[in-house]
Formats: sequence, C-alpha cells, structure tokens
Amino acid sequence: QVQLDESGGGSVQSGGSLRLSCVASRYSGRHCMAWLRQVSGKDREAVASIDVDGTTTYADSVKGRFTISQDNDKDTLSQQMNNLNPDDPALYCCAPARFLRWELDVSGYPSWGQGTQVTGPS
Repeated sequence: QVQLDESGGGSVQSGGSLRLSCVASRYSGRHCMAWLRQVSGKDREAVASIDVDGTTTYADSVKGRFTISQDNDKDTLSQQMNNLNPDDPALYCCAPARFLRWELDVSGYPSWGQGTQVTGPS
C-alpha cells in the first residue's frame, strides 16, 4: 500500500504563500495525483490534480493562485499556494487516483495521506 507523507503546512496571513510537499513511498505504478483539502464539518474537496502526462486541473476557487507539480524521480508531489485567502485554511492531503488520468471528482481518490494543516492568522 502506498505511503504518503505531507509537509509544508503552517499559519499564514491573507495574501501569503506556502509550499506543500508530499513524498510517496511503496508506490506501485503511476497514477493521477491530487491535493485534497477538508475543513472540519465540510466535505473533502479536490483542489488540484496532475495526470501522468503532466496535465493539470484546478478548482475555480484556487485557479491562478495554486500550482501543482510532480517530480517523478523523487516520487514527490508539490503545491505552491500564493495569495492565500480566508477560505484556504484546511487540512491538505495528497492522494493518488484510481486511474492514470482523472480530475477533481473526489470519488476517484480512494485513499490519502494524514495531511498537513494550513491555518489562518492566530
């Protein structure tokens, strides 16, 4: 079973930036990968995905602000998040899709990592 280890979360002011990373180990084959986020009491949502051919898809809420990328040699998925706003704090998890190509329907992501927390200003 794939093991996912996310990092890079923290507290951020509105307008600030963070870079999240996810290292995958015990990985068998290649799949579309995504960043999911969840706020307590709300449904989990996929905000960005990247196919095995590098095609990216973004939720409208993050388009133009978030950039997903993948280093296949290092089995690392990243997400650069800029111009963060009050709707962005959440638990962010990386997740492999069932398929080589997928987009943002969360039903296609059956498992995810423990996540890294992004919080607003204290």
